[in-house]
Amino acid sequence: MQKRPDPGFFAELEAREIVKQVTDPELAHALKKEPMTLYIGFDPTADSLHVGGLLPLVTLRRFQLAGHRPIAVIGGATGMIGDPSGKTQERSLLDDEKIAHNLKGITKNIAKVLDLSPASDAKVLNNADWTRSVSYIEFLRDIGKHFTVNHMTAKESVRARLEDREHGISYTEFSYMLLQAYDFLVLKERENCLLQVGGSDQWGNITAGIDLIRKVHGTNAGVYGMTHPLVMKADGTKFGKSEQGAIWLDPDRTSPYQFYQYFIQTTDADVIRLLRYYTFLPLEEIAALENSLKTEPEKRASQLTLARELTRMVHGDSELSQVERTSHALFGSAIKELDERSLLDVMSGAPTTQKSKDLLSQGIALVDLVSETGLCSSKGAARKDITAGGIYVNNDRVNDASHVLKTADLISGGYIVLRKGKRTYHLVAFR
Repeated sequence: MQKRPDPGFFAELEAREIVKQVTDPELAHALKKEPMTLYIGFDPTADSLHVGGLLPLVTLRRFQLAGHRPIAVIGGATGMIGDPSGKTQERSLLDDEKIAHNLKGITKNIAKVLDLSPASDAKVLNNADWTRSVSYIEFLRDIGKHFTVNHMTAKESVRARLEDREHGISYTEFSYMLLQAYDFLVLKERENCLLQVGGSDQWGNITAGIDLIRKVHGTNAGVYGMTHPLVMKADGTKFGKSEQGAIWLDPDRTSPYQFYQYFIQTTDADVIRLLRYYTFLPLEEIAALENSLKTEPEKRASQLTLARELTRMVHGDSELSQVERTSHALFGSAIKELDERSLLDVMSGAPTTQKSKDLLSQGIALVDLVSETGLCSSKGAARKDITAGGIYVNNDRVNDASHVLKTADLISGGYIVLRKGKRTYHLVAFR
């Protein structure tokens, strides 16, 4: 950890529009004086974070680089209940085995971004470690007595659910706020943690923790809360979702290629904001990329930079290199050199037809295959497109309408890639 924190750090957070709310404007000054311990909570509802959960993780890393001490708290206890904030109905409760599995996966995600070496003093903690040993009676006596129901129901996360007559809110979820407040109290006492950071939907839970600490330790406890914005697209839809579902940090859930492509497809309206949120590029460099959107929009330099920076951060340099080779192969003869996983990544959005490999030993007329796959509407249309130079086999143009495909045409362990024109693909798998 640095001896003195970066004095310009909070101003940069604000310039990147990462600061949504703070409980005390004194926080900016306190961060300049000495290193501060802070924490962010992560919900173990899955065995990986998705890109929507990447902003709090990157924010922890920003604090770490600025000389502060980050703690990532995984909700092994609170995850068994479920946070009602921003939810319209109660989520399914997780059992111990599922949460233990999810904790391992999320810890791997965190270790990709945070420096967790002993020298860094950063920690990943499980709030079940200090919650499970507390009895219900103890909790009501020592923690519950500091909260009034009037105050709790005034919180937006609770009030919104109370007003929803169809779903309402269970006592289980209603108690969530107390457990998160207790986390902050324990971390203050054990780790001298003075700051809790979370998404803007966590404001009520964060302020509840600060209120609890002040009631237990006095109004001069010196604790703070800060929220960052929830990441939404310019069109109002949720960031981190694709047609195939959530974009995960775990490569087994979302391949590095799919991850990279998600960010390549970022709109001009969103990309600069995401560069500020998620990358560590200097603001001057981001401003230059913003200018390139106006002067050279066809180069998509901002999208390429965003995709590269985040793929490198989450998956590493080696995977980024492989992803870029795979991307370039999509439009050239290098597609023949891709392994099966990379080819299936590239073709993940293309229709696929299954064929028997035995057919290739006899030969399959290209005209027949192109029409059978629906790439062309008929054999006549297929002949016309082939002779006009509009049909490609493994990205090689074929203009002979009598061309016959053989076993030698297979790539990546058993596939032929057909293409019509520039962007219409069809993958044929031979088994």
